[in-house]
Amino acid sequence: MKPIDRQILHIALPAILSNITVPLLGLVDVAIVGHLGATAYIGAIAVGGMMFNLIYWIFGFLRMGTTGLTSQAYGANSQEETRLWLQRSLSIALGIALLLILLQAPICCIAFSLIHPTSEVQSLATTYFHICIWGAPAMLGLYSLTGWFIGMQNSKIPMWIAICQNVVNIVASLCLVYLCGMKVEGVALGTLIAQYAGFGMGVVLLFKQYGKQCGNLLHLGKSVWAKAALMRFFQVNRDIFLRTLCLVAVTLFFTSSGASQGEVILAVNTLLMQLFTLYSYIMDGFAFAGEALSGRYLGEGNRTGLQQTIRHLFGWGGIVTLLFTLLYIIGGEGFLGLLTNEQSVIAASAEYFPWAIAIPVAGMAAFVWDGIYIGCTYTRGMLLSMLCAATAYFLLYFLLKNDLGNHALWLAFISYLLIRGIVQTLLSRRL
Repeated sequence: MKPIDRQILHIALPAILSNITVPLLGLVDVAIVGHLGATAYIGAIAVGGMMFNLIYWIFGFLRMGTTGLTSQAYGANSQEETRLWLQRSLSIALGIALLLILLQAPICCIAFSLIHPTSEVQSLATTYFHICIWGAPAMLGLYSLTGWFIGMQNSKIPMWIAICQNVVNIVASLCLVYLCGMKVEGVALGTLIAQYAGFGMGVVLLFKQYGKQCGNLLHLGKSVWAKAALMRFFQVNRDIFLRTLCLVAVTLFFTSSGASQGEVILAVNTLLMQLFTLYSYIMDGFAFAGEALSGRYLGEGNRTGLQQTIRHLFGWGGIVTLLFTLLYIIGGEGFLGLLTNEQSVIAASAEYFPWAIAIPVAGMAAFVWDGIYIGCTYTRGMLLSMLCAATAYFLLYFLLKNDLGNHALWLAFISYLLIRGIVQTLLSRRL
């Protein structure tokens, strides 16, 4: 195996393990309340979890932007600059978190005006929200820490943090619910405890491994707030933020359009999208490797290393895509049977299953280029490709929905993935 492949796998494999643990936090909460004897508890956790997923998804630029800027400073062998990017990112993350806490009441009201849950679910979800919102400093702080660790070519620490969070969440939630007699509030407190346990572990490992470099992390001198550096930070993260809004719009519209076609189509689309989610967990690991390595080689001024990284990332992306395509062709329908025993839904999914099989081929380039673009902080290219893809997505759907129905939605989604990759490939010459 070539050195570049070892470097890619050194970052990608721990990142993949971290990604796989992400949904476990939500699954554990649902599993616990699912045994409390009322469906409203499940609904409350689902609604509350969705609210926080959306909030934290929007602020994902704190992770991505920090990775790109840090990896370039790492490649330039500037220890001071890597520390400064961490200080800037953490400061801004904590500022946003405090703002979320202060605005928790209006945020909660706006969310419920969009979701329209039943009164009982809304009451329980409100309790869940007002407890978990206090975890915003830990969660957004972890975004900054995770981005910085990956920029430093270290994805093992984020992996151990994710494992720690899951273990603490399981133990704390079970104890609070079954030993202390709490219900939704116990699950919320368990999640909150796990979030701060993960953040605390991240800080401890930061000082343990990078103590000399980050010893004066709390000293926010003038260099932290240098105008040129802050302008660059906000420019990079502004593009990622706007790109994420487009991503959220596409995802939410996909769900709402499926819901408007009835319960069966909504269930079919939800199940088939799990195949996209599963593929994305793996490809995101290689995207993280792209972020770390492309930023590093750009910081070094190593054009050959950057080109080699791009070629090998696409090679690994091709292997993963081939394996997933074959897996979905051979066992995809059996996988759906594991997710539901509703035969009407499984039968209805057969008509749309070819679209799910096309997901890996359509999405591979977009995943790989996203990682490379973030590492090179060419976030404007990411935003442009997303705008083109999202525009095509909505145009295709509204032009074809009357003739094709749900097939129009899937055609629009597959085209959206393809166009992102195609536009990024055309823009890649600017790298």
